[in-house]
Amino acid sequence: MMISFWDFFIDPVLRAPTWGCILMCLASSLMGVLIFLRKRSLLAETLSHATYPGAVIGVSVFALLFPLHEEWTFIAVLGGAFASSWLGLKAIEWMEEKGKVRTDAALCFVLAVFFGVGIVAASAMQSALPVWQKQVQMLLFGQAATMTDVHIAIYGCLALTAALFLFLTFRPLQSSLFDRDFSISAGIPVSILDRILFWLLLISLIVGIRSVGVVLMSGMVIAPAVAARQFSNRLQTLFGLAALFGVLSGFLGNYLSVMGSLAFSQQGQKMTLPTGPMIVLVGTIFALLSLMFAPKRGLAFRIGRILAFRLRCLRENILKGIWKKESLSFDQLKEAHQISPLFLRYVLFRMKREGWLSRKEKRFGLTFDGRQKAASIVRLHRLWELYLAESLGQQVENVHRTAEEMEHILTPEIEERLTRLLANPTHDPHHQPIPEKHESILGN
Repeated sequence: MMISFWDFFIDPVLRAPTWGCILMCLASSLMGVLIFLRKRSLLAETLSHATYPGAVIGVSVFALLFPLHEEWTFIAVLGGAFASSWLGLKAIEWMEEKGKVRTDAALCFVLAVFFGVGIVAASAMQSALPVWQKQVQMLLFGQAATMTDVHIAIYGCLALTAALFLFLTFRPLQSSLFDRDFSISAGIPVSILDRILFWLLLISLIVGIRSVGVVLMSGMVIAPAVAARQFSNRLQTLFGLAALFGVLSGFLGNYLSVMGSLAFSQQGQKMTLPTGPMIVLVGTIFALLSLMFAPKRGLAFRIGRILAFRLRCLRENILKGIWKKESLSFDQLKEAHQISPLFLRYVLFRMKREGWLSRKEKRFGLTFDGRQKAASIVRLHRLWELYLAESLGQQVENVHRTAEEMEHILTPEIEERLTRLLANPTHDPHHQPIPEKHESILGN
């Protein structure tokens, strides 16, 4: 059986899970940005688990009242989940305001208690209502494959409502996120915005458990926001990127689930890849890749910048050492900087290629450009020593170590200000001459 890309959007069997997952992830990712920026990510985890007892009780009551209408079970799930998650939110607020309990403690307590009650209720259903218990069991990890066109309409309405809320209230919402006190003083209805936000979050979590499940839903809320945050500091861009990551997670998770399960069946293996966990897994991969490889905030690029800075410091220290001694041998450089011979050879080779070093009779000296660069580093070092001693009153014997670190990061603007502040000095606190700007004559 061949399934094309477009079949996921138009096929009668595949379109409901595909569109449902995409719209669910879109709505939850938009809400996730607000929760993430408020630093209340654990709230999504708590409320998603708090939906479970309500869903179980709702299905149980529905089974007793309407035993012949199993196809409408999702109404009982939504109603019960909404009621229990609302009670969980009220319990958190009461514990914080009346009981003076810390937020993290209140969240953990509500999560554990509500989810525990849900597990007990589900276990009781296993003997009393075994057929209906399967409906409840799938809520733990979701079952997107059985969605219908009705779910597309539900998720579409949710995504549209979330997008409209953000569009119509963007400016006051932005103000309340980043300067709450100013927003209150400016007359912005912060409390009303908070209420609408939490209601939308509740609805997003409740309708999302049908596809992703109670256990994993919070991951789908937060993962796109985490991924988006690595690429931008602008709120508009965060919403756009989070929505993009959410939509891609919803589609790719569903796509990999269908194609992976189909591949296993063609090989004669009775194995399926559940859609909900696959969606969260794809979202988590996006978040991890963003944390690692985002251009400005990614860990790989940050490590690269750190290594590049350390390499620059090493090269400048080598130039400064040769400037003071006029020439140094390879062994002297290795002993002075305590690095591996192979790496030192590489650094010296690069410095020769850049025209800073010359080699004569197994000793390294400075070229014209190298002397200028070295003199500039020494100048910054001694200017900073003099500033610490004269302007900040530090002991002369204590300024060298700080100057060793600062000489590598002082900009030409700071150098100019130090020169004016210190009246264009000629000697440092140790009575050593301060090289003139762009000096190329060897000195000590």
